[in-house]
Amino acid sequence: MSDDLMTIRQMCDAFDVTPRTLRFYEARELIFPQRRGQHRLYDRRDRARLTLILRGKRFGFSLEQIRQLLELYEPGGGNRAQIAATIAVGHDRLADMERQYAELREAIADLRSQIEDARTRLSAAPTEQP
Repeated sequence: MSDDLMTIRQMCDAFDVTPRTLRFYEARELIFPQRRGQHRLYDRRDRARLTLILRGKRFGFSLEQIRQLLELYEPGGGNRAQIAATIAVGHDRLADMERQYAELREAIADLRSQIEDARTRLSAAPTEQP
């Protein structure tokens, strides 16, 4: 086997994903492993695409957004369209994440306040006699 190709097990180990995950991305036509009999073999392109897929999922991009960005790739090109689209989608996602972060900070502060309120009421409440 060429050093350029990896088996499904090697991909799983290298990217900390399950075979099911790889088959899912293949079924969604996000990666395109070579088939030799029952074996799937992944090349550099598949590894690069999987890296981008996992990064996109980590940032909360939908699979459709990821697919659209991957489809803009032009081998040997400057990929200006892909880079510009990535910036636009990234900017939108960052704004969503910052909004969610602010909402989460507010919810955390509110929950802390509620817990402290409950503690105060509990300590002030008379103890029950059995």
